[in-house]
Amino acid sequence: MKKVITYGTFDMIHQGHLNILKRAKALGDYLIVGVTSDDFDSRRGKINVQQSMIERVEGVKETGLADQIVIEEYEGQKIDDINRFGVDIFAIGSDWKGKFDYLSEFCKVVYLERTKGISSTKIRSQNNHLKLGLIGKAKRLWKIANEAVSINGIDIVGTSGAGYDRRLKKLNNYSFDQLIEKVDAVFIESDVKDRYEQIKYALERGKHVLCDLPMTIGRRQQHELLEIAKKNECILMSGIKTAYSTAYYRLLLMVKSGEIGDILSVETTCTSLNEISKIKKYQKNDIWSAMDAWGATALMPIFQILGTDYVDNTIISKKIDDYFDIFTKMDFVYKNAVATIKIGKGVKSEGEMIISGTKGYVYVPAPWWKTDYFEIRYEDQNKNKRFFYELEGEGFKYELVNFLRAINHGRTLSYTGNDVLEEISNVYDEFYNSDDISLI
Repeated sequence: MKKVITYGTFDMIHQGHLNILKRAKALGDYLIVGVTSDDFDSRRGKINVQQSMIERVEGVKETGLADQIVIEEYEGQKIDDINRFGVDIFAIGSDWKGKFDYLSEFCKVVYLERTKGISSTKIRSQNNHLKLGLIGKAKRLWKIANEAVSINGIDIVGTSGAGYDRRLKKLNNYSFDQLIEKVDAVFIESDVKDRYEQIKYALERGKHVLCDLPMTIGRRQQHELLEIAKKNECILMSGIKTAYSTAYYRLLLMVKSGEIGDILSVETTCTSLNEISKIKKYQKNDIWSAMDAWGATALMPIFQILGTDYVDNTIISKKIDDYFDIFTKMDFVYKNAVATIKIGKGVKSEGEMIISGTKGYVYVPAPWWKTDYFEIRYEDQNKNKRFFYELEGEGFKYELVNFLRAINHGRTLSYTGNDVLEEISNVYDEFYNSDDISLI
């Protein structure tokens, strides 16, 4: 029996895929189809995939052409699969001509003519065209615009409130109302106090929203926005890029699976160094406080791992006026665990995350919020494990792609959870509006 193997992402399966599979099938008696895993696609920088691995596998199954389906998860697997399954022919599209000649040492390599005029990239671009606007004064908006360029189906229409940033000078700058009228969706990273009204205005006009956290100051307002989004059939998603990274997602899965036992402590630190002299001269809305810049990021893993039902919390802060903190430490006491965040703007510390359990602990080195690597450490160091997941660019692509995917699927893909969104907003409300804060 002559065995043939081919590989692909097979996203949104179309006639071009069918033709390749038919031609591969005709080369032998038994066709093995390798479908790339979500992680493998991400590590290769192919992040604008619209369907999950399960959906893509089902699509291949439904063709009736595959005798066997395998999941491609790592570099070098093609050689392993060829040897493991006794493959006679490796077949792949002609656009890869020459790329896989090295496999001829193990089997015959055949490059199949592709169907002209058909490509997954073109189909994704045509079917998922999204006009996106950028709102706010955050200095990293230009990074959003820069990374969006490589995503098929997203066009940045313009900005509102970011005209001062020369890196965005190629984009048209509109008033807030004007921009809302021109777009299908907005990315918001404006001043925290402005976000609630901006999000509400956009949702009530049928626009999808991707917003940095917190979206509001106060649990009630956050809940209200979620209800408005549901009523108007709009997508409202959090814009903390960390939540969408492969490394962070895998870390959460391992922790929750009991890999390090029962979790007793979570510690997160996020700081950035600005000269105190400059901070003291700050003009509101131009420089963010420690809380506005880092609070939501530091709080997110605590509430995702330990939940939101803590029994007590304390806040200690160093402020230069009633609003602007340069350092804040928060402690949360749970029934069976504790958590601590340290955030600073003008104060520098090691930006690491440590999750302590009864069997071991997770160590994520600085800067943990942009990690592509973490370790699980045990008492017996010989059992320690290291995990690497390539991070493409700054990581904004991942949240943009998932935002686009959520809009196309008509449902929010929860990478944060509504309970976490509401609790983060509640902590901000306590920080800014409660008298129960210790000052140093």
